[in-house]
Amino acid sequence: MLDDHHQPAMVDLPPQRATPEGPWPEGYPSGYAVVDVETTGLASHDRIVSAAVYRLTARGEVEDHWYSPVNPQRDPGPTWIHGLTTEMLRDAPLFEEIVDELAERLADRVLVAHNAVFDWTMLAREFARAERTPPVRQRLCTIRLAKELALPLPNHRLETLVGHFGVEQRRAHHALDDARVLAEAFRPSLHQAASRRLPLPLHPCRPITEWAQGPASSGDGQRARVGAAGAWRGWRPARRRPACPYPNPGRYEPGGRLVQGMRVAFSGDTSTDRELLEDQAVQAGLHVATSVSRLTSLLVTNAPEAMTSKLVRARAVGTPILDEAAFTHLLRDVAPAEGE
Repeated sequence: MLDDHHQPAMVDLPPQRATPEGPWPEGYPSGYAVVDVETTGLASHDRIVSAAVYRLTARGEVEDHWYSPVNPQRDPGPTWIHGLTTEMLRDAPLFEEIVDELAERLADRVLVAHNAVFDWTMLAREFARAERTPPVRQRLCTIRLAKELALPLPNHRLETLVGHFGVEQRRAHHALDDARVLAEAFRPSLHQAASRRLPLPLHPCRPITEWAQGPASSGDGQRARVGAAGAWRGWRPARRRPACPYPNPGRYEPGGRLVQGMRVAFSGDTSTDRELLEDQAVQAGLHVATSVSRLTSLLVTNAPEAMTSKLVRARAVGTPILDEAAFTHLLRDVAPAEGE
């Protein structure tokens, strides 16, 4: 039975499979941290309610595992998904009380997760709130790895991936069990990539240094009762923004100014929390686009070498590309739309 506090919950470690003979590819990481987090929701102000880490060797063998529930200082959100109730989380540690333990398990390892951008973003926000820098430099998404390996999967759900490798799931949407089954599925995936000498789909992790404090926080730095009076309630998706009132003036001209109405897309991690950065763009009169097309004026990314779908499309259609620092500098002096 999983305990309600932050000591690691003991479960049977999976059997260790023999590693294939032959040289291991040079340049592969020296270790991995397979991570799963459960959260109060999907928006930037949502919080982590539980976290789990399986540490793996360079060849994917399990070293150890760790799990902790987390008091989110607000309503726990979709209890029908993660199973964690207000009462269960009432005496759980705050994130800042487990951050050292978590950081120790992530240090000098590649973060591995299923839909890794989500788990990394939630962790990056929590580390930022705790005024800490996560010791993670790269991440690997097992969805992307499955695609690189061309695994014959009907979809890329976690249960489909682990079922492909014959891994039994015991408690779906429990952070510790999700991390366990993902670690078991990652090992053979890693070995397949190694045997074919495929480069791993590694992406840089950029810590968040600026974010907007959401209404869900207690705001006083003290432990708040989950679901206490006055706490923000509910599980909400990202909010919709009003339509940009200005016409699209076309593409950004390198060396020039941004103009109100330009369509701006973002790709990859940003030091400013993505929703806050998008808010700043909207307030300046820009249109935030969720995809890249021939009408996109500019793509903002800190990893121009990454082969994300937006970057591939931007290069194909000739969309200008800027990094976050240059973009935020240009935001200070956006030219008015024609006729304004």
